[in-house]
Amino acid sequence: MTTSWSAFKNKITQCLCPPGNGVFTVNTAKERKEQLHQALFGQADNIDALWKNSLDSLPESGNAVVLGVASDCGGGILRGANWGPLFVRSTLLEQYPGLTAFDLGDVRVIPHLLHDKYLNEATLANCRKALYQNPDSEFAVSPLTITEDVLHDFYAEFPNKGIFGIGGDHSVSYPLTKAYLQAKKKQGKRAAIVHFDAHTDLLVERLGIDLCFGSWCTHILDDLTDNRDLIQVGIRSSGKPKSHWEGTFGVKQHWAHEVKEQGVDAIIEKIVGQLKADNVDEVYVSFDIDALDETYAAATGTPEPDGLSPSEAMKILRAVAAQCPITGADMMEIAPFTDSSGLGAESRDRTLKAGGEISAFLIEEINK
Repeated sequence: MTTSWSAFKNKITQCLCPPGNGVFTVNTAKERKEQLHQALFGQADNIDALWKNSLDSLPESGNAVVLGVASDCGGGILRGANWGPLFVRSTLLEQYPGLTAFDLGDVRVIPHLLHDKYLNEATLANCRKALYQNPDSEFAVSPLTITEDVLHDFYAEFPNKGIFGIGGDHSVSYPLTKAYLQAKKKQGKRAAIVHFDAHTDLLVERLGIDLCFGSWCTHILDDLTDNRDLIQVGIRSSGKPKSHWEGTFGVKQHWAHEVKEQGVDAIIEKIVGQLKADNVDEVYVSFDIDALDETYAAATGTPEPDGLSPSEAMKILRAVAAQCPITGADMMEIAPFTDSSGLGAESRDRTLKAGGEISAFLIEEINK
């Protein structure tokens, strides 16, 4: 962990890359990346130098800081969420031109890797040579490890700023939330995670891997003040009932059918009442796009029917924000080239529209 702004900036320039470049490509999407760079920097060449120079303004920037993590190695159904950071950014720039946030860039992703703990020393050395031209580098090489390492330093250097993470499959939320929760505990604050998802993500492991899109929630519970500070909304695809998850893990859940049967206002009353009763100081929102019904969000790895509508999700988010400051958030699992509806680009655009609206709101809240 670094201890100064100059050292942290050096880590950023080594472990991150310009916005949109985290998705590993050769020639694919060259034009899309150039369009994003043109919108962000006013030109499409010499981007690496422009991005590095832009980092000097981070200390004086507003509270909201965007970080892309273009990794889908922790997924396991339909891949493609690694394109999320590029497409979500472009959507925000096109549809919300007045939105203000500092773009920190993307985590550098070797697409075959997940976390450094799964790698032997020879692989670590080879990957450090590939990323940093130094097999003995001190820096991490896997996207989850890089993200957590960078964000521990980020919160130490900028305790009043907040990260809006763009994934990526939902395993990416593991380092995003872990670093956030540990930072808030050091600040003496009680933070809750409000997690929108069709799935509980409360497996202990999946096929022998403990950190993945279906298990990340389980492995941040120890960083919460109380397990009930993980509040899950929109759950509907589960092999076990709500009583199992709440009884086993101590979390709080509001399933999608409850939103439909009781009405969104009744669910809001329960969520806000809990945040108030537990004296929660700040909230992090982790939003898996499949929390929304597949009608609105088909461009994702695991679209599910009978989900929330964008208006229901936004109403819950506004109510949460009115009770507690939202000081961190993420948007996960948008896979623009993945389509289960058969509608092609129409499905992609509808998914991005819904994800963009939610993302813009969350960024605005972090910026307050």
